[in-house]
Amino acid sequence: MNSVKGKVAAITGAASGIGLATAVLLARNGCHVAISDVNEQGLAETAETCRGHGVEVRTARVDVSKREAVHAWADDVAGDLGAVHIVINNAGVALGATIEDTRYEDFEWLMGINFWGVVHGTKAFLPHLKAAGEGHIVNISSVFGLIAFPTQAAYNAAKFAVKGFTEALRQELEVEGHPIGVTSVHPGGIKTNIARSARMVHRKGWVDPNSTSDFEKLFATTPERAAADILSAILKNRRRQLIGTDAVFIDLMQRLMPTFYQRILVAGARRRWRKMMLPANPTT
Repeated sequence: MNSVKGKVAAITGAASGIGLATAVLLARNGCHVAISDVNEQGLAETAETCRGHGVEVRTARVDVSKREAVHAWADDVAGDLGAVHIVINNAGVALGATIEDTRYEDFEWLMGINFWGVVHGTKAFLPHLKAAGEGHIVNISSVFGLIAFPTQAAYNAAKFAVKGFTEALRQELEVEGHPIGVTSVHPGGIKTNIARSARMVHRKGWVDPNSTSDFEKLFATTPERAAADILSAILKNRRRQLIGTDAVFIDLMQRLMPTFYQRILVAGARRRWRKMMLPANPTT
């Protein structure tokens, strides 16, 4: 795909963060957008900004964990806008808890959005991309789809799964000769509200009220930068896209130290655990 002008893109999780920035960037480049989210106010604000660039915009409240809802949305978008060329499965949530403390309900909630949302979006829109004769699917994984991290087992499981699912999809489409690109995107720390809206299970030594702010200190890349990298990946038909210098570093660390990196993370987590376990007002 040499240009997105005049194309139609469907984007999930478009009310904020990467989804919002990507929708606006695509609209600025002449791409019509169909955007969804469960946050209707944020979605309306994204839509207003996109319409300012003179493109067609459609909005829908869609829970990506619901298969029927996603398939119905895909059919509505294709029927209303005539075709779909780009799908960006971006919707995501976070959960901070040890495996022992993670409730099955929370695990299922996260997997329903972060993994099954990608599966639903891919399978619902793929027939429409084939009908259009060209297209591109972007599935948002994470650097946590490259390395594991304490208290992020559920998130790791979903994002590792997205990576494998996306790579297999691209290979299958290439075998059959379809002109549809597929990119697995691995953002590092992006300045979004995902940490603030995360579900947290507090446990002394692991997760506490400061955990969210501690994570946010690591967020260095703007959503706009992420959107620019995603658009570049589409136009250059990349198999994989790292976003942020931290993502590049983490990928290199995993390549050079595929198991030793875990020792490094354990050492850091142990120091933090010991610090958190100290009395609030230690006596001397």
